[in-house]
Amino acid sequence: MIDSAYEAILPILRDDWGYSPMNLRDLRYFVALADTKHFGKAAERSFVSQPTLSAQLKKLENYLGVQLIERQPRRVTLTETGAKILPLARRILQESDEIISLARNEHDPLSGKLKLGLIPTIGPYLLPLVARRLRKQLPQLKVMLYEYQTQQLLEKLRDGEIEVAILALPVPMDGLESRELYHEDFNVAVPNNHPLAKKAHIKLDDLSGETLLLLEDGHCLRDQALDVCNRIDVKENEDYRATSLETLRQMVAAGLGITLLPDLATRGPFGSGQGLAVKEFARPVPTRTVGAVWRKSTSRTEAINAMCEVIKTAMAE
Repeated sequence: MIDSAYEAILPILRDDWGYSPMNLRDLRYFVALADTKHFGKAAERSFVSQPTLSAQLKKLENYLGVQLIERQPRRVTLTETGAKILPLARRILQESDEIISLARNEHDPLSGKLKLGLIPTIGPYLLPLVARRLRKQLPQLKVMLYEYQTQQLLEKLRDGEIEVAILALPVPMDGLESRELYHEDFNVAVPNNHPLAKKAHIKLDDLSGETLLLLEDGHCLRDQALDVCNRIDVKENEDYRATSLETLRQMVAAGLGITLLPDLATRGPFGSGQGLAVKEFARPVPTRTVGAVWRKSTSRTEAINAMCEVIKTAMAE
């Protein structure tokens, strides 16, 4: 009886003693492949050779006794079982990272890496204003930067791939916490030969009848601009949808229509000129709220709050 019981738990003991073919490294390889859908890109992301990554994933499949990946020429997809295991693998890796982070935070909570994601209509304009301050005031904190549209940013945040996101509020807050950082006015960008370019301030009703240029679907700024203009007779130019604010700027300069730009995207080198004029709204000025969002379960709260303080102070000056 004792011998049979021992034989039953022997595989578990071997796992606990480190003899198991499955480990965190293999799960990271699996998640990297699921994200990139490409063995070469997954290997590059994991800092190993492609044969090494492929061999380790094959060992993982053999250990589990199931196929996780469908290997086809120039195409990689997950099996039904692989798709079910993927969120569990992400959760295990997230928790393991939290353990490491928690241990490090006991020594210095304002040190180590902090993975920060930003939406494209904020990142390029906010970072030049705060990057130097962050390095100076939080010298031991290495901020890793990522850029995604809002929905993908929230998915990355919940999956543990980033630790904090800066985006336009509000957003769905299930399992998340947020903090307002600053309020940002909207301005109007018009061709420099447009009649509105001569006005000191533009009323919302002045935009009635104008052709509005917007970002493509997925950008929250698109929805915000539509929300601002929903009370007036303004028509969207559906033949042109930009992928970035800089493309929008060029489209306006080419005379294809007008657009709304957040204030940070109109300062310094991003202001009037090059065929367009940027005009302020008359009061009440439409605005958006920019804030930070993070998981309630994160162990990096102190570092996140310290970073938020730097950004909030910089934007208040």
